[in-house]
Amino acid sequence: MALNFEKALGIHQHTLGIRSRRTEILASNITNADTPNYKAKDINFKDALNAAKSGSGMSLNRTDTLHKPGFSSSMAQNGVLYRTSNQPDTGDGNSVDLEVERNLFMKNSMEYQASLDFLNSKISGLRMAIKGQ
Repeated sequence: MALNFEKALGIHQHTLGIRSRRTEILASNITNADTPNYKAKDINFKDALNAAKSGSGMSLNRTDTLHKPGFSSSMAQNGVLYRTSNQPDTGDGNSVDLEVERNLFMKNSMEYQASLDFLNSKISGLRMAIKGQ
């Protein structure tokens, strides 16, 4: 009998990738807190999860059969959007609020760990079922 990992692992396989991507985006915001005209970005988790589950995106055309198939998606398709600033412009055009970014980074880290724990428990259950325990 074949094992369907999509059903066995649920959405946790997708949430790890999205949380990882959000970590990169939030870290970029924190890194660029002093960069003039930098606009804070964030990811729309719900839209990104729906896109990951459906496999939607934009295919790239191949000009030769020897080329490997490519796949790309825009910021909007990935759920990445610019965040509206909570504070008035300081004159440099930067919209990053360092406290907000740190809080979101910490929250995202905890949610990533929770998804990882869920995925580990699912894999442990599958391992025990395969061994017949």
